[in-house]
Amino acid sequence: MDDSPERPESPEARADRRLVEMLQELRVLQTGVQIVFAFLLGVAFTPRFATLDDARQDLYVVVLLLSVVSAAVLATPVALHRGLYRHPDRLRIVKVSRRIAQLGLILLATALSGAVLLVLAVVLGFPAAVPIAVVVALIFAGLWFVLPWAVRRGLPVVK
Repeated sequence: MDDSPERPESPEARADRRLVEMLQELRVLQTGVQIVFAFLLGVAFTPRFATLDDARQDLYVVVLLLSVVSAAVLATPVALHRGLYRHPDRLRIVKVSRRIAQLGLILLATALSGAVLLVLAVVLGFPAAVPIAVVVALIFAGLWFVLPWAVRRGLPVVK
């Protein structure tokens, strides 16, 4: 987003633009969430699922619920936009939607890391799966949260 002072737009136009940009970004994310959710729904109906131990089935339930909750949270700014379409305080809608989207990203990163843990726990066992899933979670944290934080503060991220 370019919010430089040279950009000729009113605060209202800027809020409208920010909201449109955020909603577009969330549309892209929703496709990925839906694919993960569909994969997880199918897992329970495979013959091998019944052979999983309680720990792996419990992990499956947690990951499934995380994915559906992340889908709901990431869709909330869209519902907020629709429900408050003509609301005069667009900046407030943008701020609330941004916080909700951040929560959705946290839930999605957790669900995806959990899905990696689930698959690898079945394939490799928990002892090998846990450190790999932790690395995946750290990659999400670094790319989705630490990197934007560093760029926002003007820290050197690439030389």
